[in-house]
Amino acid sequence: MLRRLGERGQVLTVTHLPQVAAQGHHHLFVHKVRNSDATHTAVTSLGKRERVEEVARMLGGIDLTKESLAHARKMVVTSKS
Repeated sequence: MLRRLGERGQVLTVTHLPQVAAQGHHHLFVHKVRNSDATHTAVTSLGKRERVEEVARMLGGIDLTKESLAHARKMVVTSKS
């Protein structure tokens, strides 16, 4: 439903769910950057490879495996159909 809405207008979704993240037309990674005296929020636009890796991380945790990468790749590719 969100993907179809995104075809007609702009939709911004914040999620920790790989099923939702895989559906987007674009993927932005929001993260904290800490130094000795401050913490800042950073936003990075993910390319195709980084997007698959991030969806795989959302699926299986920090350590990426062949299986989590394959599943993430399938989710991202299937979402474009």
